[in-house]
Amino acid sequence: MHKTSNISFKAINKLAIPAIISGIAEPLLSITDTAIVGNIQQHPTEALAAVGIAGSFISALVWILAQTRSAISATVGKYLGAKKLNEIDSLPAQIIGFNIVASVLIYFVTLFFAEEIFQLYNANGLILNYSVEYFKIRAIGFPLTLFVFSVFGVFGGLQNTFWPMVISMVGAGLNIALDFVLVFGIDGYLAPMNIVGAAWASVIAQMVMAVLAFILLLKKTPFSLKFSLPFNKEFKKLLTISLNLAIRAASLNVALYLANSFATKYGDNYIAAQTIAFQIWLFFAFFIDGYASVGNIVSGKLLGEQNYKKLWKLSIKLCKYAVSVAIILVLICVLFYFPIGRLFSKNQLVLQSFYGIFWIVLLMQPINAIAFVFDGIFKGLAEAATLRNLLIFATFFGFLPVLLVSDYFDLKLNGIWLAFFVWMIIRGSVLVGKFRKNYLHKNT
Repeated sequence: MHKTSNISFKAINKLAIPAIISGIAEPLLSITDTAIVGNIQQHPTEALAAVGIAGSFISALVWILAQTRSAISATVGKYLGAKKLNEIDSLPAQIIGFNIVASVLIYFVTLFFAEEIFQLYNANGLILNYSVEYFKIRAIGFPLTLFVFSVFGVFGGLQNTFWPMVISMVGAGLNIALDFVLVFGIDGYLAPMNIVGAAWASVIAQMVMAVLAFILLLKKTPFSLKFSLPFNKEFKKLLTISLNLAIRAASLNVALYLANSFATKYGDNYIAAQTIAFQIWLFFAFFIDGYASVGNIVSGKLLGEQNYKKLWKLSIKLCKYAVSVAIILVLICVLFYFPIGRLFSKNQLVLQSFYGIFWIVLLMQPINAIAFVFDGIFKGLAEAATLRNLLIFATFFGFLPVLLVSDYFDLKLNGIWLAFFVWMIIRGSVLVGKFRKNYLHKNT
C-alpha cells in the first residue's frame, strides 16, 4: 500500500520545530553581531551602521543564489513522493558544483568593487571604511554558506529537518562564542578585534558548518558528491526554477537595498536604528519560516502523490500554527519593548528612532506569517514563475511608490516600514487568492 504524507499536528511540528531552530540560526548570528558591535568602545554607532549595510548586501547575495535550496527541496520531495529517487541520484552533486563555481566568481567580482558597492548605499567616511573592512572578511564564507544551504535543500526534500538543525545549532553556538572572544578580546591574551573580530567569527563558524554538512550528506542521505556527466534530466528544470526564484530574490533585495539606502541618507542614527529593526524583523521571518519550510517540503511530496485534499488541509494548518507563533513573539516583544532596544545600543538618538518604528514591525507579523507560509507552499509546488512575478509587482508597484511618497513627506523610518507593510500585504493576499483559485476545487 502506498504510504501518503502525514500532516497531523505532531508530524508537522516534527518537521517545523527543527526547521525553526535551523532557520533562526542565521538571523541569530546577525542579531548577535549587531548587539555586540553596537556595544564596542570605539565608534559603536558607525560600526553598527556598517554591519547593517554590509550584512544586508551579503544577505542579498546569499538569498539570490541560495534559491537552489528551495528548488532542490521541491525536486527531491517530488521524486520521494513518487518513489523514484534513483532517477535523480546525480542531481545534488551537479547543482552543488554549479553553486560553488557561481559563488566563487561572484565573491571575486564583489571583492574588487566593494567600495563602489557600499557607496551605492550612501555610505561614506568611517561607515564606508568599516563596511568594506567587514565585507572583505565576511564574504570569504559566501561559497561555504551556499554549499551548506544546498545540502539543507537535499535534507528538506527527504523530509529531514533534524540534521540541518544540528548543523545550524553548532554554527550558531560557535559564532556567538567567537563573537565575544574576538570582538572584545581576552585581557592579557588577545587584543580586541572589534568589527573585524565579528567578521572572522562568522567565517570560522561557516567553515565548521560546511565540514559538518559534507560529512552528514555522505552518511545520512542516499546521494554522493561525486560529480558525473551527462547532466541529470532535472538539472535544466531545476536551474530554471532557481533562476526564477533568483529573480524573485533580486526583486526582494531591491526593497531591502532601498530601505537601507534611504535610512543611511537620513543619518547615522537612522541607519543604526534601521539595522536593529530589520535584524529583529529577520529573526521573526526565519522563526515563522519553519512552517514555511514544512510547506516547501511537504507540498512537493503531496504534489508527487497528487494528494490535493491533504495539500489544502496542510495550508490551513500551517497558517494557524504560523500566525499563533507570530502572535506569541509579538506579545513577548510588547512586554519587553524598551529593554530589547537597549540590548543593541545605548545611544538615545538611535533608541528614539528605533522605538518609533518597532510597533510597525510587530503589527505586521501575523500578515508576514501567512505570506511566508504560502511562499513556502508555492516553492514546494515549483511555481517559481508566480513567486517571481509577484515579488516584482509588490516591489515596484507597492513598496517603491509608498517609499517615495513617504520620503516626500519626510516620514523617514516610519515611511520605510509603512512601505514594508504594504509590500507584505500584497505578497500574502495574492498568494492566498491564487492558491484558493487553483486548489479549492481539487479539495473535494
